[in-house]
Amino acid sequence: MNKIRAAITGVNGYVPDYVLTNKELETMVDTTDEWITTRTGIKERRILKGEDQGTSVLGIGAVKGLLEKTGTKAEEIDLLICATTTPDMAFPATANLIANEVGAVNAFNYDIQAACSGFIYALTTGSQFIETGKYKKVVIVGADKMSSIIDYTDRTTCIIFGDGGGAVLLEPTEEEFGIMDAKLHSDGSGAQHLHMKAGGSRRPASHETVDRREHFVYQEGSAVFKFAVTNMADVSAQVMERNGLTGDDIAFLVPHQANKRIIDATARRMEIGDEKVMLNIHKYGNTTSGTIPLCLWNYENQLKKGDNLILAAFGGGFTWGALWVKWAYDPA
Repeated sequence: MNKIRAAITGVNGYVPDYVLTNKELETMVDTTDEWITTRTGIKERRILKGEDQGTSVLGIGAVKGLLEKTGTKAEEIDLLICATTTPDMAFPATANLIANEVGAVNAFNYDIQAACSGFIYALTTGSQFIETGKYKKVVIVGADKMSSIIDYTDRTTCIIFGDGGGAVLLEPTEEEFGIMDAKLHSDGSGAQHLHMKAGGSRRPASHETVDRREHFVYQEGSAVFKFAVTNMADVSAQVMERNGLTGDDIAFLVPHQANKRIIDATARRMEIGDEKVMLNIHKYGNTTSGTIPLCLWNYENQLKKGDNLILAAFGGGFTWGALWVKWAYDPA
């Protein structure tokens, strides 16, 4: 009997309508379009506006489009996992809300929190349920409303993040396609460099925590950058090396869209050219768990069955990892 693999058989993305440009940010904080573009590669990002509009809105939009594209009935979904750092509520899980809204009444569902690495953590987890033969249709969502935890008076963080999400459908195959290998890591000592100070059980919300503006992303940019440049590049190269892959074998690097310089360093370490790097950071900024599925969505029509992809991410925690995916279908 051939090994069962989890193949990505569809992808869809969802971004809000409102576009926050660098020019608009110039009116909010002491920065310039040139400064932002030079250091991050970001030109604009999408922002989810309106009352009672949480991360589930992004996930629902992505999943509804995915089901329509793939001709999948909601009740056929066995499992739905949502990777997010910005859940609608502490509980229930945002995955519960998404599944309910799309009609996935037979799917059990839960959230995964691994910051910007959340999507590749969730993709690896979901693939195990397919590989055991237990489930036939698994939906993986990566979505974040980062604007809900960003301080728009802090020019070091507000220029980076945006809102958006995407979803993929995993199905079993006995062919040589799908999730071929994964290497995931974490290092909790990195928490001091990238975290949100208040809002959890250690430091619940209070007048004092709100007054001290502790419910926003805190980042020591230099420390995070150094760790990300080294580790995202190294783990991508390690996955290639242990599978006998070279830069010539790779159709695309699908990197987490945090910073153009980190992406460039990863591509150089893998010895691949710019033409093989998926890039949409200029349009969306860093959507945390949403970046990789949004890249796959944007580049879907350029992918061919059998293409080798390396998915790589780095996030708070610290968390990081890389996956080798062999693409399972041709453009529609």
